[in-house]
Amino acid sequence: MADRHPHVTCQEVVELVTDYVERALPADETALVEQHLNFCDGCDWYVDQIRTTIKTVGRVREEDVPGETRERLLQAFREWRRA
Repeated sequence: MADRHPHVTCQEVVELVTDYVERALPADETALVEQHLNFCDGCDWYVDQIRTTIKTVGRVREEDVPGETRERLLQAFREWRRA
C-alpha cells in the first residue's frame, strides 16, 4: 500500500475476514481492518455475522446433519464452484 493514507475497502474486508477473525493478519493489516470497521457499519455487521456463523457451525457435527440435507449442501457447493 504505497498510499500516504493506507486504508482497506469493503471488498478487501470481505477478502481478509477469515484471517482477521482467526487473528492471522499482520498487525498493520489488522489495524487497517479495525479502522475500517470503526467507520463502516455494514462491514462491522458482516464480521459479526461471520464470527456468529463460525461459532454456530463449529458446534454442528457431521452426524448432526441429515443425509438429505448434507447432499443438498454438497450439490449447492458444487454448483457454486462451477459458476
